Amino acid sequence: MTSTSLKTKLSRWENGHESVGLPEYRRLFREIYGRTNAELGFPDERTDGPADELRDRIAVARSVDAVTVAAFHGQIEQARVLDRQFGGVHHLDQLRHQIDHMQELLAHLPAVGQRTALAGALTEASALAGWQALDREDHTQAWAHHERAKHAAREAGSPLLLAHATAQQTVILLALDGTAPAVEQAAYARSIATGGPALMRAWLAATHGETLAAAGDRDAALRAFDDAYGLLPADPVDPALPFLFLGGAHLDRWRGNALALVGDADALNQLTAALARLPPTWARARSRLLVDLAYAHAAAGDRDAALGRARGQGDRPADQLGAPASAPRSSGPAAGSGSMIDVRHAGRGLRVAR
Repeated sequence: MTSTSLKTKLSRWENGHESVGLPEYRRLFREIYGRTNAELGFPDERTDGPADELRDRIAVARSVDAVTVAAFHGQIEQARVLDRQFGGVHHLDQLRHQIDHMQELLAHLPAVGQRTALAGALTEASALAGWQALDREDHTQAWAHHERAKHAAREAGSPLLLAHATAQQTVILLALDGTAPAVEQAAYARSIATGGPALMRAWLAATHGETLAAAGDRDAALRAFDDAYGLLPADPVDPALPFLFLGGAHLDRWRGNALALVGDADALNQLTAALARLPPTWARARSRLLVDLAYAHAAAGDRDAALGRARGQGDRPADQLGAPASAPRSSGPAAGSGSMIDVRHAGRGLRVAR
């Protein structure tokens, strides 16, 4: 409202030609004249109590429909795309706001309608936020996001979403050197989704293989990856599982990472081949692959090549992604040789979504 229009309003109010309708303006008059509503001729104002506030929140939550849930999924997918290319450091706060909004709606949404669908969206957003929290080396926040994801998955009645969040949470355990519980949790996640789509079971098998490799169990790790390759469908894209990527070079680079962790000589070949096939837009994946190659070179005793790979050899600097070095310590021959310590330091900032 301009100063001219406000003067006109004041004149009409004072002369009784128009009532003061908005509570904000009534409050202003009370403060200026030091009078009550009754003294100024204003009607009594209704004060909302806790029940009124709850009623309003339930009404807002009940307005959630399929279009609303689809919009949330669209925002989550956009966050995934940005995460793949730029990492999650600069996008986590925005995702957390979306999670808070969905959680508020879910807390006041009756059992009918879109409650299950909204819980599924909350699961996906929370799992992604947990992944991005690791970019800030905030393991506590990452763990909390995954716990929320698992709770929401149960609310959604989705064993697949629960298995995904449970398995992805093992990354935090590995980052904290908890290899034994990581192996146990990955195995449990596989048991949750025994009847699920082949793509999900392949991803879970690869997750299990990663934890086994981190624990130094080479043979069991390779068997798990064999399971993953055997389960991987010809078309590794499932619109119902938009958070899983195993096609192209992705499963190969994941297995190459496991080989590097156990000091297998074939890691260099598999990782080098995967690097050549990785799309340039997958900046986060490329950064992690360079660290995997650094580990493989270190295991082979080539310290210079390891440091070169870790520093990116002229590629986009990994620290632009803001991701901490969460790769588990190698259990292969190079472990404890000193090379791994240098590689981890040079490659700091490298971690990638699977």
